[in-house]
Amino acid sequence: MKFAICNETYQGWDFSKTCDHVAETGYDGIEVAPFTIKEDPREITEEEALRYGNTAKSAGLEVVGLHWLLVKPGWLHLTTPDDLLRKDTIAFGKHLARICSAMGGRVMVWGSPKQRDLAGDWIYEDAFSRAADVMSEIAETAGSLGVTIAMEPLGRAETNFLNTAAETIRLIQKVDQEAFRLHLDVKAMSDETKSIPDIIRESRDHTAHFHANDPNLRGPGFGEVKFEPIAEALKESGYDGFVSVEVFDYSPDPETIATQSLEYLRKTFES
Repeated sequence: MKFAICNETYQGWDFSKTCDHVAETGYDGIEVAPFTIKEDPREITEEEALRYGNTAKSAGLEVVGLHWLLVKPGWLHLTTPDDLLRKDTIAFGKHLARICSAMGGRVMVWGSPKQRDLAGDWIYEDAFSRAADVMSEIAETAGSLGVTIAMEPLGRAETNFLNTAAETIRLIQKVDQEAFRLHLDVKAMSDETKSIPDIIRESRDHTAHFHANDPNLRGPGFGEVKFEPIAEALKESGYDGFVSVEVFDYSPDPETIATQSLEYLRKTFES
């Protein structure tokens, strides 16, 4: 199994220093949040993305891809009935696919809970179809660049759209493109009624990427979730992609988070 960590874990660090520490710690790859490169990711050029990719490679890392895609600009939206806003969202998604490819990444994790929420007067199936149309257009561009959009189910406290892997797989099947697949996240799966290992096994044909964390917002091994059954289910399902550490609580410091998370994952997956 290959292990990666998300770059925003290193709050306030420049990208080169971050890559050096990630590599020295023993990770294989790094994920990049676009807003950490520029306040407005629409301004990131492919030339800049290439330089970031080369920085990671020089440190001995693979750029896994992008995540936290719609944090900035925050007004973009996946399910909105506003045609112009959906058009802007499609354009931004295609831009990120080009940036991801230039950086050497192969996966774009699509989470962004508030940028998918349904308003109370929207008809669910209409919004579902709008989301499928948006993702179909973006996935067509991404696929041509060798990039996969990995759609992330998120917990009910975060959003009211795509809360389970099964619901997300239904969207994937509607889009019906090889470049549009599933992302699984331990924190998010903890909100489902099914067990995490069962979700992993049932999703095996669709899963493109995996985030390791805990419902307490910290890294793997920092909370109550036991990863031994998770590791076993991933192995049984034939998953051979990255397991990436993604945290939302950045305490006590990036060095401790990175080091202890990787130590725990290695111990768990090698047992």
